[in-house]
Amino acid sequence: MSTWVILQMKVSENVYPRLETFLTDKLPTVRGFDGALSVSLFYNAETRDFLILEEWVSKDHHQAYIKSIMDNGVMGDLLSFMEGQPTVTYHDRLVM
Repeated sequence: MSTWVILQMKVSENVYPRLETFLTDKLPTVRGFDGALSVSLFYNAETRDFLILEEWVSKDHHQAYIKSIMDNGVMGDLLSFMEGQPTVTYHDRLVM
């Protein structure tokens, strides 16, 4: 059973073009991290709402990834494009 992670945040005004470049550079690393199954991005230009939808082998795999990007500064770089902290929720995939 996999874990889905939803990160929601608001992009600061006038920074989306730089955020897009940052994401293009960093996404291959996220997608290649141990336990990452998929990563999809969504953006609403009218509200500046940004959503990251990720599927991981487990919550532990995702938390290891978060620790890694906090330690290497990538999380701080990502948050520099945002207004405030992201909302992060975890959901287990149901098999029915």
